[in-house]
Amino acid sequence: LFFSPLSFRPFHVEPTNIVGVNDDMQRVTDEASAMNKRIHYYSRLTSPADRALIAPDHVLPAPDEIYVYSPLGTAFKVDTCTDGYGKNSSLVTIFMIWNTMMGTSILSIPWGIKQAGFTSGIILILLMGILTLYCCYRVVKSRQMIPLIDTSNWEFPDVCKYYFGSFGQWSSLLFSMISLVGAMVVYWVLMSNFLFNTGKFIYNFVHDINVTDIVPGTNGSNKVICPSAASGHLPQNKSVEFSLGNSTGFELFEEWWNKSQTVPFYLIAVLLPVLNLKSPSFFAKFNVLGTVSVVYLVFLVTVKAAHLGIHIEFNWLTENEFFVPEFRILFPQLTGVLTLAFFIHNCVITLLQNNRNQENNVRDLSIAYFLVGLTYLYVGVIIFASFPSPPLSKECIEQNFLDNFPSDDIMSFVARIFLLFQMMTVYPLLGYLARVQLLKQFFGNAYPSLFHVLALNLAIVGAGVAMARFYPNIGGIIRYSGATCGLAFVFVYPSLIYMISLHRAGQLTWPTLIIHVFIILLGLANLIAQFLL
Repeated sequence: LFFSPLSFRPFHVEPTNIVGVNDDMQRVTDEASAMNKRIHYYSRLTSPADRALIAPDHVLPAPDEIYVYSPLGTAFKVDTCTDGYGKNSSLVTIFMIWNTMMGTSILSIPWGIKQAGFTSGIILILLMGILTLYCCYRVVKSRQMIPLIDTSNWEFPDVCKYYFGSFGQWSSLLFSMISLVGAMVVYWVLMSNFLFNTGKFIYNFVHDINVTDIVPGTNGSNKVICPSAASGHLPQNKSVEFSLGNSTGFELFEEWWNKSQTVPFYLIAVLLPVLNLKSPSFFAKFNVLGTVSVVYLVFLVTVKAAHLGIHIEFNWLTENEFFVPEFRILFPQLTGVLTLAFFIHNCVITLLQNNRNQENNVRDLSIAYFLVGLTYLYVGVIIFASFPSPPLSKECIEQNFLDNFPSDDIMSFVARIFLLFQMMTVYPLLGYLARVQLLKQFFGNAYPSLFHVLALNLAIVGAGVAMARFYPNIGGIIRYSGATCGLAFVFVYPSLIYMISLHRAGQLTWPTLIIHVFIILLGLANLIAQFLL
């Protein structure tokens, strides 16, 4: 998230009025100087804590575009409020939070439940939802605990800077960049996957080719496959074909249309140019695709489960190849994924500022978290329970559960199309936010030159291509980046700020201290466990 000029009152000078030190023209125009004096006038009429005579918005220049994002969720433009409060009803606010938080992490929830065990997986989703909701509540309340300062236009990084100085400012920037770049890497891996399967489906359909993947799977119209069972023995792109034409063209297609060796590079030609655009406003218009994608995924899961039935074996008394464990030692892999799945702490203040009824913020936030957790539970449990075991083992559930459906599956093809276009519109927004946060900190300008922007974008795209080529495991990437950025924004900063504010007010008690230190230790243990399991 980056901030409007309102966050920096009372000083504001238009960027167009700043010139180089060697230029002859004045550094600040008369118009900008007059604007600055007017703002100073308003700010000195009363104390900083009194908002009655704060400089009104019409005195300030028009604010920059404001975008919010949630890693692996979505990113969209937020309309600024000119009269001190938002225009959105509670229903719209709840939907916006749900829509922002929901994202591609939903694809890894069934895999996370498999890693944690069925029963412990359900319990962890509930507990992590409650814990992250409480930490998010502490973020929302953090501004109100700062005395004698108008914090109405502050964001959470501003609060971190107030309590921790430059360390808070730069560390929040670091962890914010980790979440952004991590999300962009996951997007690149998934876009490569979806583009590969979409291209494969279209080629086979156009050339009337009937292809059977060389992987274990079920028979029938609702086929489910186990790609991981064959990944160590066969090239991932090879298939057995039954074609009406000759095989030369098909083999050539498979050589040039490879999930990890060629497709990730093809995306560069499409996405690198749009990353260098100065404003991503055009792509913000497609935010509705995120909602459509999630709704369709829920529909797909429901239909597949209706056809496949429920397959769960809990027999503890006899040895069974298809036994479903209720607890597994790998459960921290799910907590790492869930840290990012429930992550909205970096932009929750902005979303709630647009709520018409500010007194309902806590209630609306709680309802939104409940709906997100319910969606994760539904998709995760239904996919896990309906996965056909036997004949396949639950160990076959992939980090992206769409990979368990063959490329010629119609419903999965539609889901991949939706998700592909959604990600291709959100990706430039994430790149724009990364550019604003990083380049504006170092150069004072979000677009210092085409060279600076191109160098940053090449580094980010290069990281995505490298991961898609050598480590295309979205579950692993999500849990590492989630546990890392979640350590700061979810566990440490909200708890520390709350304890410091209470200590300064003389209200800190031992139970409060113990509880919030324990929360910080949980976040630290969550991060360490990702590298041990």
